[in-house]
Formats: sequence, structure tokens, C-alpha cells
Amino acid sequence: MIDYISLKRCPVFQGIDEKEASLLLEQVHYQIKVFKKHDIIALAGDQVKNLYIILKGSVSGEIHDYSGNTVKIEDIEAPRPLATAFLFGSENRFPVTVVARNDVTIFSMPIDDFLKLLHLNTRLLKNFLNSISSRAQFLSRKLNFLSIKTIREKIANYILQKAGDRFHSIELKNTQQELADLFGVTRPSLARVLSEMQKEKLIIIDKRTVTILNKEKLNKLIRNI
Repeated sequence: MIDYISLKRCPVFQGIDEKEASLLLEQVHYQIKVFKKHDIIALAGDQVKNLYIILKGSVSGEIHDYSGNTVKIEDIEAPRPLATAFLFGSENRFPVTVVARNDVTIFSMPIDDFLKLLHLNTRLLKNFLNSISSRAQFLSRKLNFLSIKTIREKIANYILQKAGDRFHSIELKNTQQELADLFGVTRPSLARVLSEMQKEKLIIIDKRTVTILNKEKLNKLIRNI
């Protein structure tokens, strides 16, 4: 049984109510797949043959290098699609390995059937194009972030991006290990640099809240990249 409430909250189906979605899906083939925590949903390099939408739970997009190190690209939570920018094209393969972070339910539809829906519904087509553009913009920002060399610069960039111009504190949703994976560094190295930045009164950390004490110096770190 498909969860239409979650489906219509997905960016691809935004603005399409349950009745309309039900009528559209009657005309195509799709599956509901269930994965357990730590299950591999897709391997980097696998061909993208289906539109995947996470209806429940969350997954992690990871890159594994030849040394066995893992760099977490992002965590993706329901209700979000997977690899929309790689559904079409000559190199339509998963750019990362997708792993279930908890129990996950995924809506899966073959590409040909999804193409049929795009022809049938212009709102769906517009939503899909917007989704591709958003992913391209995210990947551009992520590549820029991964090019940052030092842990200190990565932390400054991350905090300032999250805080924006209006706020001076952020709430961390990730554990320290998850942040280390996101930054592509070891947890002890991350903990050491965070401690140094607190001693220098750049930031202060209270449980999961990070408060910026010297925004000017953090911005200088970013400008020097």
C-alpha cells in the first residue's frame, strides 16, 4: 500500500493531491521496497534504472576510496527522491553508494513508466526539472566544500552556511562521528580542532548548540580558501 501523504510531500509530486496521484499511478508500474538499517540500496556505479523516492526513513550517500576511507556526501531523509539528475543521459549511474541509515521504505518506478507520467502531467514535469536543478546546485556547493583543505576551514564554512546572515547559533543534527564522515576526516581530528576553536573563542559548543563568538574571524578563514 502506497503512502500518498508522504508521496505528495516529495518535491517531484508537490502540488499533486492523493486522488490525482492515484489516477496517474494506475497507468504505470511501480513497487514499494523495504530495506533494513545498513542495507545497501545502490552501489556507486550501478545503472540508474528506476526513479527512487524515499517514503519512510533516511539514507546516506557515501563515497568509498581505495584506502577504505568513507566520505559521507549527505544524508537524505523522507520524502525525497534519489539521483534524479542521473535518471537520464549517457552516464546514468549512481555517483555514490546509498546505504539505509534506519528502516527505509522506497517507492520505485521504472524510467520508461516515469517518462509516461511526465508526458501526462505538466506539473510533474516542472517539479522534476526543478528537482534536477536543485540537485545540480547542491552538488556544485558540495564539490566546493570538498575542495576545502583544512578541518578548521571546513568547520567555519559549515557553521556559517548553516547560520546564514541572520543567526549566531545553530543546532547540530549530526553526531560528531557523522560530522567527521561528512568532512572526510577522523572523529578525533575533528574533536581536536573543535576544542581549539573554542579555546580561541571563535565558537562555543553546548551539547548540540554551536554559538558563533567571532563571526569576522570565521569569515576570514573562508575568504582565505
